[in-house]
Amino acid sequence: MDESWARAIAVVAHPDDLEYGAASAIARWTSQGKDVTYALATRGEAGIAGMPPEKAGPLREEEQRQSAAVVGVSKIEFMGHPDGAVEYGLALRRDITAAIRRVRPEVVITMNFELTWGEVGGVNHSDHRAVGLATLDACRDAANEWVFPDAGPAWRGVTGAYVAGTSTPTHYVDVTETIELGVASLREHRAYIDGLGREFDPDDFLRNIAGFGGMAAGCEMAVLLQSFKV
Repeated sequence: MDESWARAIAVVAHPDDLEYGAASAIARWTSQGKDVTYALATRGEAGIAGMPPEKAGPLREEEQRQSAAVVGVSKIEFMGHPDGAVEYGLALRRDITAAIRRVRPEVVITMNFELTWGEVGGVNHSDHRAVGLATLDACRDAANEWVFPDAGPAWRGVTGAYVAGTSTPTHYVDVTETIELGVASLREHRAYIDGLGREFDPDDFLRNIAGFGGMAAGCEMAVLLQSFKV
């Protein structure tokens, strides 16, 4: 992946979405002095079984802030869409467009919006599908001064949009030196991981994924991304 850029925004649906792989790449970029902002559609308030949303939302927000700090990110925006009920549409596109216009990034990162997760075949969360697709559309929206004029001045500086976790990656980021930070970042989502109700080792999980990515890329550990022209 081309790294001759200075500012990026990562747009996802929930706290922890970026930590399931992409955070290791973000740690690499912030170590290079790049400015990365997180924009989350929800607060993740419906994501912990047995914990009511009014308690889970603030807790997951705080876990996301701590997690982001591990990989050098201090700027986080929460859009306030309802967890589990995010709808693709004009409201979501407008909010993401506004975030892009505020941040003025060269690079936009988002997550898999396919129906399933690769060979595993598990159905991808509807929030992921809505946010990922809306993010690509918002890259174009942000550049058009006549679309969502109330969302700030047009920004035409997005030079690349990349999607993590897709079945057809086109690019990679070598995270051999930053995989440990990625693991530490995922571990900060303690309440969410505890709420899974099963054994889960962030270290094994992320190293396995990055190891397979490295095999494809020709390095030890890699995050794979699909590039889209917007």
